Amino acid sequence: MGIADDAVEIRAHGWRTLAALHALIENALERVLQGEHGLSVVEYTVLDALARQDGRHMRMRRLARAAALSNSAATRLVTRLEDRGLLTRVLCADDRRGIYTELAPAGLELLERARPTHDRVLREALAEAGGTPELAPLVGALRGLEPRPLP
Repeated sequence: MGIADDAVEIRAHGWRTLAALHALIENALERVLQGEHGLSVVEYTVLDALARQDGRHMRMRRLARAAALSNSAATRLVTRLEDRGLLTRVLCADDRRGIYTELAPAGLELLERARPTHDRVLREALAEAGGTPELAPLVGALRGLEPRPLP
């Protein structure tokens, strides 16, 4: 095997490790969020993304990117969440073609109830993964990315 082949294998191994860590975390979050709050991981992600915005609203295209969804998948998800009363769609005042998705009070309440669960399960999943030799280096790298308090 040549140097170029080694580089490809290293990248592929890194990708497989990242995918394994992602699957471990997502499966744990999905199980607990669904069981305790009736939310999927992607639904939680959408509510959380909206809550972090000024005005708690975002254009549909930007929301799709934030949730790593296609535009059509985001539209279907927003419709389901809207039907549950967790968010609403609003026409953009500046651009009549633009549509904003806005977090409804019920969505914010559900998110606030679910956030401690999400954070706990994420911590537990990362601790579990940190004990797995193949995943420990990646978990360590993630810990290095945690936000630091401003001086």
